[in-house]
Amino acid sequence: MHTNNQFFVKGKFLLAFGFLAVFMGNFGQSFFLGTYGASIQQSLELSASRYGLVYSVATLLAGTSLMLVGGYIDRWPLMRFTSFVAFGLMFGCLLFVISDNIWWLGCAFFMVRLCGQGLLPHTGVTTMARCFSGHRGKAISVAASGVPVGEILLPLAATLLISYWGWQNSWIVIVIFIAIVFLPLSYFLLSSAKRRGYEFSPVVRDASEQAEDQGRGAVLSDGRFWRVLPAVIAAPFVVTGIFIHQSFFLFEKQWSMDVFAASFVVYGVVHWLASLVAGLLVDRYSAARLLPFYNLPLLLAMLAVAFLEGPVVAGVMLALLGMSIGCSGPITGALWAEVYGTGRLGSIRSMTSSFGVWSTSLSPLLFGVLIDNHMSAVTLAVILAVAVSGACVLAAFSYPVKKV
Repeated sequence: MHTNNQFFVKGKFLLAFGFLAVFMGNFGQSFFLGTYGASIQQSLELSASRYGLVYSVATLLAGTSLMLVGGYIDRWPLMRFTSFVAFGLMFGCLLFVISDNIWWLGCAFFMVRLCGQGLLPHTGVTTMARCFSGHRGKAISVAASGVPVGEILLPLAATLLISYWGWQNSWIVIVIFIAIVFLPLSYFLLSSAKRRGYEFSPVVRDASEQAEDQGRGAVLSDGRFWRVLPAVIAAPFVVTGIFIHQSFFLFEKQWSMDVFAASFVVYGVVHWLASLVAGLLVDRYSAARLLPFYNLPLLLAMLAVAFLEGPVVAGVMLALLGMSIGCSGPITGALWAEVYGTGRLGSIRSMTSSFGVWSTSLSPLLFGVLIDNHMSAVTLAVILAVAVSGACVLAAFSYPVKKV
């Protein structure tokens, strides 16, 4: 307990930066952008299919760009990289203000998905994994808490902004917030952390350290990585598909919109708690040891959809989904540092994050095709349950933990 207290007291400024970076990334997350969907489609006279196509293409391009840009966190001073990403997010927000056709809209989505969903969480989690080797799980869980806090607070904030200023002008408020709150506060937090002895900018590493650190080539040639990848992308793939096609599940399972909306609070709270608990478990048992188990709540969620009936199932499903998503941040965030070292962690994390972003762009399309071909929610849930089970088995044979 004393060690944990020292960790939080000494690291409070850097932990706050990690949380803040992840929280600000929510402006590019699907749950936040989803609150603008109806207004954008009405304003630009877009059909659901055209709107979805623009969003998916922008997300695919953002995921690819994340792999190219994310590695610069290993080479640039952290504040410079953070400022670069923040200005990119502000530029994306301003593109929404002038979006009067599908092309400007696509550019806006690309920038906020790249900088928001991709690079800002990448910045926060990579910094935590690199700087808190002894308490890596807890540090990542603190930073990852920025997502569930955003899920609880930001949809309401977006609704209020849109109602008062309109969907386009509301993005000006976000630009101002980034400029006068996020950037100065980031500078203060990183400066304060540096005075407390934390070194988070790129440093020259000796030959022995460089030998231990492996880059993207080593990861991609490692068969263990490909065995664990299905487990890493399972939760974002399934959750995004369900959220985008929630109206289908509501109709098929006869859930009311009011019950489903209220259950999102449960999702956010469980997401937050699971993230904190997973961080403690990572520090105690290691991320590699937890890999085969953290998608079990996702499996149970699909089984609940397939075999249970009644409105309470909506809350059960969202709670279990929140548990898997909450656990995934600390476990996968710590895994790459445990297995491949921290010297090229930014490069590796940006690559693995790209796979996750790609999965979130593909699942809405795949689910849509299956739904259009009259697949029932029960059948879809059973197929997903089987796929998640296979991912758990593969994860068990990916990075075996050495017995001490």
